[in-house]
Amino acid sequence: MLKKKNMTSSVEQEQIRTYDSMTNIPADAFEVIGTDADSMETIVRPSTSFWKDAWNRIRKSKVAVICMIILFLLLLGSIFIPMFSPFNYSDQNVAYANQPLFFKDPATGATHLFGTDELGRDVFVRVWYGARVSLTVAIAVALIDCFVGVIYGGISGYFGGAVDTVMMRIVEIISGIPYLIIVILLMTVLDRGIGTIIIAYSLTGWTGMARLVRGQIVSLSRQEFVIAAKSMGAKPSRIIGLHLVPNVLSVIIVNITLDIPSVIFTEAFLSMLGLGIAPPQSSWGIMANSGIQVFQTYPFQLVIPAFFICITMLSFNLLGDQLRDAFDPKLRR
Repeated sequence: MLKKKNMTSSVEQEQIRTYDSMTNIPADAFEVIGTDADSMETIVRPSTSFWKDAWNRIRKSKVAVICMIILFLLLLGSIFIPMFSPFNYSDQNVAYANQPLFFKDPATGATHLFGTDELGRDVFVRVWYGARVSLTVAIAVALIDCFVGVIYGGISGYFGGAVDTVMMRIVEIISGIPYLIIVILLMTVLDRGIGTIIIAYSLTGWTGMARLVRGQIVSLSRQEFVIAAKSMGAKPSRIIGLHLVPNVLSVIIVNITLDIPSVIFTEAFLSMLGLGIAPPQSSWGIMANSGIQVFQTYPFQLVIPAFFICITMLSFNLLGDQLRDAFDPKLRR
């Protein structure tokens, strides 16, 4: 009769011996160290609020800090440079038209840092006045869209049912109307200007915010704190304003930050088409449109406003991305 061959490898045998030696450890090999009361009371992570934690993460982001500095400088420049400049954005002097960068005006002795355009107007002060127009339109439209969209989306998401269905169908109808048609119709009724652009964009721009807020409210309305507020007799306006909207405020802020570049680009695009503000007012779109006509001869007249449009939109987009990461609780350490 043949004896069964031992198929256990040397590695398995060594693992078995190691396991046997570990399971037979004597008791005197251990030492009782007791408890450390000081370490038990140590705070591993200090208590902080949601907004403070988000602000700390934003400060640590170099991209966010640089973008905020750029936008702050643009805001200050758009306010003060047209006020204290020796030139006015509408002053014309055809004798000194299309002058190069750092051209010194013989009449006043002041220097045109960015040269002059085809009508002899100072490009530097017109760029900063255009920044004032673009930022004014963008911030005003963003605030109006936020106000209307939050109220509309909050009511739709909270009540639900037939109310939600009807309100969302209205949003879909408004979203289906082309924006340019609304602008052209308003231009035939109202005068060209900043107010007309703000009204035209605000008529349809709030729908995206309404959809976003409505989706967030629907997911939050089933939470325990909302049910507790309802059981205590809180009114719908109080629940929406004090309990639901603050919980989606981070999403709203991020959406506003990302919506502003779209408004700036739209204003510049309309101004290039002749549907924006009326001359002699200045905007980046009007300057870019004028620069296209003389680009081969005087390229700086197009490059300068295009650079300001790009740097502003890039700063807002990057800042919005950093805010989204800062407000994301999953990324909290």
